[in-house]
Amino acid sequence: MAEPTFFFYDLETSGLSGSDDRIMQFAGQRTNLNLEPIENPVNILVRLEDDTLPSPSAILTTKITPQKTREDGISERELARILHEEIFTPDTIILGFNSNRFDDKFIQHLFWRNFYDPYEWQWKDGRSRWDMLDVVRMTRALRPEGINWPVTDEGKPTNRLELITKENGISHESAHDALSDVNALIDVTRLIRDKQPHLYKYLLKMRDKREVKRLINPDSPEPFVYSSGRYGSNHSFTTVAVPVFSTKNDQIVVFDLRVNLDEKLTDIKKNKPEALKDKDTRYSSLFYPAFKDFAFNRCPAVAPLGVLDKESGWKKVELSKDTIKKNLESLNNHPEIITRIKKEFDEKTYNKPAPDAEGSLYDGFVPDNDKRHFSTIRKKDENSMADYHPIFTDERLGELLLHYKAKNFPTSLTEAEQAKWNKYRTDRLTRQSAPFLAELQKKKEEGADDFILDELYLWYQSLSETDY
Repeated sequence: MAEPTFFFYDLETSGLSGSDDRIMQFAGQRTNLNLEPIENPVNILVRLEDDTLPSPSAILTTKITPQKTREDGISERELARILHEEIFTPDTIILGFNSNRFDDKFIQHLFWRNFYDPYEWQWKDGRSRWDMLDVVRMTRALRPEGINWPVTDEGKPTNRLELITKENGISHESAHDALSDVNALIDVTRLIRDKQPHLYKYLLKMRDKREVKRLINPDSPEPFVYSSGRYGSNHSFTTVAVPVFSTKNDQIVVFDLRVNLDEKLTDIKKNKPEALKDKDTRYSSLFYPAFKDFAFNRCPAVAPLGVLDKESGWKKVELSKDTIKKNLESLNNHPEIITRIKKEFDEKTYNKPAPDAEGSLYDGFVPDNDKRHFSTIRKKDENSMADYHPIFTDERLGELLLHYKAKNFPTSLTEAEQAKWNKYRTDRLTRQSAPFLAELQKKKEEGADDFILDELYLWYQSLSETDY
């Protein structure tokens, strides 16, 4: 068995949507478990395809223009191969800063579009993932000693990576450059490990969903400490929660014990009395985020209640045992609310219907009889792809294969396939065009970088000239 390693990674992207936007830069660094770099750093530009108009705000932040990626970048197909074969190797702990909610989704969709299993890189052959953002949040809330913590101009806690590095004298030469962010994240991880080693080791262990399930059991619910961005900066994004019920997809719903349900109901009756009478009112929204979904497999920052008994922990999170007891009793006195919210979560659709196959990853798992085609597809070249017409059970894969061929082997397309691709591309660019131009105009009025804005408009014009 190989010695486990960390692989810290960061992306710069064309926008915020993992399904609709694209990776433009991938950077990373492998380290041993002592956080010492091993191997050379990875820094890759990725070509933006001519079916995508990027967000001007994203490009103004990263300074990576579409033209730059076309000059110096590799294809998405090649990036997927490198990640699969060279980066996300067995026994690698893959981690970033907010990677769970952002970067990982882009990687999942990258693999999906290029006929790799979109999830195996996260768990198979000893692989796992971790996210340092929630580790930072819990460290700040429970064990802040030894680290300088930034605040906003309004005095509220903030955990932006570039501000943490600045407050602690860590070199971070170019925030929003992926490799610079990776190096800064390694230094911040080392800082937390050195200043709060016990919490660091504990949260590293909790990246395993089996460990999380040992702590949090909806069949035998006990309060636990939970750090999440949903809980707001006033209490350092940390509260005491309790599991309430299980949902589909190996998830549960937890309740924030900072909230008293009787008081919350009184407030709603006073300010929104019509909401409780309306049978169409979604209680899950009305009481959000007091009730929120919780996934075992997203390496949450959770800890047993006992951590608050040390080093004035209750004061740090501005809670008390009496408050928790009172609010737990209030929760248990309202089974009718729990029943209604459970029904809503069970019926909830988490993803909007995708406009095309490329965005439909979360619509369902691929049948095994279709997966057997994936490795064959990846081995095909321009000549052999032209005569390759597999029959899929999953209707998404036929369209996905057409797009894969158009981007990587355009001469393999028949006239009918070329017409379908042109229509898809036109429809996609039409959806993106109005918001792109509106944002471009807004940034111009705000006095943003003229060179970047001119390059973006030239990109838009170049796509228009290719029959869009």
